[in-house]
Amino acid sequence: MPVVPFKEILQDAFNHHYGVAAFNVINSLTMKAVIEAAELAQSPVIIQVSVKTVDFIGIDPLFAMWTEMTRQVKIPLSLHLDHCPDRTMISKCLSKGWGSVLFDASSMTLTENRRQAIEVVAEAHSLGAGVEGEIDGIKGIEDGMGSDTDSEHKSLEVSLDFIRSTGIDCFAPAIGNAHGVYLESPRLDAQLISDITKAIPIPIALHGGTGLTEAQFKDLISRGCAKVNISTALKMTFMQSNLAFLRQAEANNKWDPLSQFNYVSQEIKAMATDYFRIFGSTGKA
Repeated sequence: MPVVPFKEILQDAFNHHYGVAAFNVINSLTMKAVIEAAELAQSPVIIQVSVKTVDFIGIDPLFAMWTEMTRQVKIPLSLHLDHCPDRTMISKCLSKGWGSVLFDASSMTLTENRRQAIEVVAEAHSLGAGVEGEIDGIKGIEDGMGSDTDSEHKSLEVSLDFIRSTGIDCFAPAIGNAHGVYLESPRLDAQLISDITKAIPIPIALHGGTGLTEAQFKDLISRGCAKVNISTALKMTFMQSNLAFLRQAEANNKWDPLSQFNYVSQEIKAMATDYFRIFGSTGKA
């Protein structure tokens, strides 16, 4: 069965020290391209959607699109709702069939975050779904979520207590990473990943993957980052490839939308394939 539990996908990656790419798709073209690239690479993959994307497409048509595109797929994959503080949307997506959610309550007090995270975990687990949690807001705005300022980072002990008390399946710590395009080389606290996973063997989610070096990816994955988010790179590839095609179409005065879609799809596939290689997930399906 291709669509498998979120926790199952991440646990295998965590146990065998490779990373599963979690791509934030924005439409049917990008979803199809990423899935087809993963099939060719024989790589597990997580398809993510932001709250903004769900609002734009709609829960029902988005999930129908997902269902049809994965019907004949044989690689392990799962559907994830990214950065969502809205409990109502979380419940709607879980009841519809999403495989996992990131309950983003990093703007709440730690006590309230913990209290609600426990409820979200209970709800998700009752439906066979997983939950990613975070307590430190990760710098950068992505699809209308987040902040351009650093939040106060919690201690290792606080992080471990949150993981234990909530029962989350995946944890997203702030280690100096950021959403969007890095303006300078980030200083990453890789040791925090090692400290967390040494105390509790839980898969770690790495946000702000776009712009990190291959060496940084491999180091963080070896320490326990089993889920690696790629959003900005996909959006840049999508928009830049559309722009390149349209400029050529204008120069040639040839207007063929299907050729455009095919060109953009191939560019998305090439991008995804390279990340599968870097993360060591090629052939792991």
